[in-house]
Amino acid sequence: MRDIATELASWRAAGKRFALASVIGVSGSAPRPLGTALAVDEAGVAVGGVSGGCVEGAVYDACLEVLETGHARVERFGYSDEDAFAVGLTCGGEVDVLVVAVETTDDAYDRVLGALHSGDGIALCRYIDGPETGRAFTVRADADGWGVDRAVVAMLSRGESGRLDVPDGTVAVEAHLPPPRLIVFGAIDFAAALVTMGKFLGYHVTVCDARPVFATEQRFPAADEVVVDWPHRYLESTSIDDRTAVCVLTHDAKFDVPLLERALCLPLGYVGAMGSRRTHQHRRDRLIEVGLTDRELARLRSPIGLDLGGHTSEETALSIAAEMVALGHGATGRLLSETDTPIHRRKAGRQPVPTATT
Repeated sequence: MRDIATELASWRAAGKRFALASVIGVSGSAPRPLGTALAVDEAGVAVGGVSGGCVEGAVYDACLEVLETGHARVERFGYSDEDAFAVGLTCGGEVDVLVVAVETTDDAYDRVLGALHSGDGIALCRYIDGPETGRAFTVRADADGWGVDRAVVAMLSRGESGRLDVPDGTVAVEAHLPPPRLIVFGAIDFAAALVTMGKFLGYHVTVCDARPVFATEQRFPAADEVVVDWPHRYLESTSIDDRTAVCVLTHDAKFDVPLLERALCLPLGYVGAMGSRRTHQHRRDRLIEVGLTDRELARLRSPIGLDLGGHTSEETALSIAAEMVALGHGATGRLLSETDTPIHRRKAGRQPVPTATT
């Protein structure tokens, strides 16, 4: 739902009633992840999508029907061997789609949209079977309690969407973590393209450089923040987690070595550094001198990025972003035509609800 949050917020502000179709289950080579959504208002205007085009028409029709009846339902779409032109996923996967009518009084959606706007962690939970099918409630990342709330918070902490078995049915949990951070060290020309790419991928992007003449908002208008500080000092003072990506573009030892000495010892999701192979070897020797181990050095992606053969700032940013995405999903970064591994990787599961113990 994050992809269409802006449109849904405007519909809510205008008092519009609409249908929301959300992916709540996937199997095989289904093209879109859990939480992907298509919304249709009463005028027939549609935003978003659930399948990359395979079943959009059928889901659109289901939205119109649910808007008319007000009754939520779950639809399953898959590939039909008997009729390749039947409604289904020609990629061979299956998706379960929950279609609900979002009434003007459904304040759970306002809470989710507000959290998405502010960057807070929240889970949208909806019953997908039984008499309460479609009923929505939310659980925030800082919720404290037992039963459903505790189970949802555990899923949310892992960024895990999926199904949760509860005493009165089954709930689809759609987890929304705050955007991951991308910290770009080095206010150079390559950084501007990487900032734009990072925002496109949904990161909260920070540019940091010790040189105030280069680290300006005018040079990086797409960044969420531009910080003038020594890179290692800023990294020590800012909040990070295991989804945070750090890209070191300065290729200047006086900045790089103190920064990487700290970054490679932190639980970061990605650490990459720009420079030639000669620069990388020199940098590695300096890091060994300051005491980094082989295990810590193995975490460094340098020279940064995948081998795409590009030269421009934009091509370099694409190379870096591609490596970040591949590593984040545990993928190889190789040509898909030369591999036989699953195209889509996802985390999903069916969780029991814990009960209180004394």
